[in-house]
Amino acid sequence: MTPNTNPHHPETGTPHAGATNGRSQRILVVEDEEALALGIRDALEHAGHKVQVALDGRKALELARTGEFDLLVLDLMLPGMNGLDVLRELRRANHSVRALVLTALADEDDVIRGLEAGADDYMKKPFSPRELLARVDAQFRRVQMDTAAPAMLELPAGIRVDLARLEVHRDGQVTPLTPREGDILAYLIQNRDRVVTRDDLLLDVWHYQSANVETRTVDIHIVGLRRKVEPEPANPQLIQTVRGRGYRWYDS
Repeated sequence: MTPNTNPHHPETGTPHAGATNGRSQRILVVEDEEALALGIRDALEHAGHKVQVALDGRKALELARTGEFDLLVLDLMLPGMNGLDVLRELRRANHSVRALVLTALADEDDVIRGLEAGADDYMKKPFSPRELLARVDAQFRRVQMDTAAPAMLELPAGIRVDLARLEVHRDGQVTPLTPREGDILAYLIQNRDRVVTRDDLLLDVWHYQSANVETRTVDIHIVGLRRKVEPEPANPQLIQTVRGRGYRWYDS
């Protein structure tokens, strides 16, 4: 991907919707390859977003801690402080900013470590401007809560989940949910009367155009969500696995 000065969609030449829900999103691009960082910035700005660039991990952490950003586009391999450590520090400090991780590493373990550190999604390099914009837009399409997914959940063992604030209250402590975890939880509750497949989650929560992608993404997020909302995460009762099919929410 290279810098693009076309004010229209980087590949089609037509205006891109960008700025989901009618407002400009604030995005921090963290990438040490300056030409690539500027290319990503140009593509996102032409789509209507407000973008700032950081070329190293420590600067990224300093900027992200301000809480002024809606999304991080975060490379894993960074000088000074790598992307995983940046993300871990933010999650440790209860920052729930969405994070789209970029990786040039083909090793699945690196992808898994990024997701376990709190990334909402990942893209492997190289990628096209169109794929980038599609993934960014998908980050801002939240699962809309209805009466089937109340803003406050009262779970067994005195656990309370505030879906509006993305917080889990248990044993006198507050643990943040990532935005993606909140989306998954709302979706499972809304569909509590049926088994939700991995493809359902990839299409309806991640908003992928095709479910023909690695399923570990879903499984890793489910494991992380169970750690936060299950009374006994090693013996999950709320987010149940239906072998060979997917997951089901059960709270009665």
